[in-house]
Amino acid sequence: MIKRLADKIVGADKDFLLFLLVGVFIGIGQSVDGATLSNFLKEKFHIAILQRSALEIPRELPGFLVFLVIGFLYALGDIRIAAIANLCAAFGMFMLGIIPSNYGIAVSCIFIYSMGQHVYMPVSNSIGMSFANDGKLGKKLGQLSAANTAALVVGSALLWVLFKFFKIDFTISFTMGAVSFLIACILLIFMNPRQTIKLKSRFVFRKEYGLFYWLCVLFGARKQIFITFAPWVLIDVFKQKVTTMTTLFFIISVLGIFVKPFIGHLIDKIGEKYVLAGEAAILFFVCLGYAFASDILSGWWALILVCACYVLDQSLSAVNMARTTYIKKIAVEQEEVSPTLSLGISIDHIVSMFLPVLGGYIWYSSGENGYKYVFIGGAVIALMNFISARRIDIKQN
Repeated sequence: MIKRLADKIVGADKDFLLFLLVGVFIGIGQSVDGATLSNFLKEKFHIAILQRSALEIPRELPGFLVFLVIGFLYALGDIRIAAIANLCAAFGMFMLGIIPSNYGIAVSCIFIYSMGQHVYMPVSNSIGMSFANDGKLGKKLGQLSAANTAALVVGSALLWVLFKFFKIDFTISFTMGAVSFLIACILLIFMNPRQTIKLKSRFVFRKEYGLFYWLCVLFGARKQIFITFAPWVLIDVFKQKVTTMTTLFFIISVLGIFVKPFIGHLIDKIGEKYVLAGEAAILFFVCLGYAFASDILSGWWALILVCACYVLDQSLSAVNMARTTYIKKIAVEQEEVSPTLSLGISIDHIVSMFLPVLGGYIWYSSGENGYKYVFIGGAVIALMNFISARRIDIKQN
């Protein structure tokens, strides 16, 4: 088995191997963000739910602007844009670790880091699909995603050990993440910049992609329910510390090694329609679990249910691959894939910027049980997503 794996590595495309390594180092950086950012904001700035939700406007604004940013950088090609994006992420994360306790400066650093990560999202998918043979888009993205997730496992486990036993501060953890993003940038520079299809247009908007745009709107709503409010329930309502969050992130990462390739396999096997609809159905019940865990269970058992919901919804985030392969399959011209993915991210971030503010207000104004109404709203969004996904009809060009 080891020999077979070694033969595959030796025979693999050099740029593909480099891109696998890029995913590994980005995974380490993402583990720092995913496992520690919410605790960092809570412990260093003592913010409440209204401030946390309002932070999503500057944090998600880069996602709205990514359509324009990539449009202006399009002449560089996907790989060079990806390198610049990771350099930006490295700088923002490093500065976040060394700044004084000034909330305004912290927001600026988060904006810079977030800009790098959001610019990387669409071009990484375009680069990944450029390595795939026909009919194997899901498999290839699943492989790349699994490498990224394996790094998340290592990164989250390391963070847990460092916070639990060595009592490190957030400066060290953010520096670790920044170095990882910088290494990813360097690896991208060594890749062949002609690997992906050359873009003919900066911006693409077609009526044929209408359902894709609508799915992006729903994804933006679904995403923010879980990015903003799910960890805040654990931290603010159930009073969990950074070690709990790193433990959960570790579990999610371990599961992701198996779940992400499996989702990629399902996309190729049964299609985007059923994968996206299945995710929506599961998330409907996950939202209800968040909302009513403390009503149907007590104490420790309620916490276990919420943690299980957190692990499940984060694991299902890999289903976003299905939206990527969907646009790849319905694209009128293949060079439109990358700019359309960029536009999709911008569309979902219109929702991502403002939904958390509304959710934060509902949570705050409704008292100690306000979070329940937020997740009931999430269940409604999941139902809308299910109905919309059922409308997918892919006709091969």
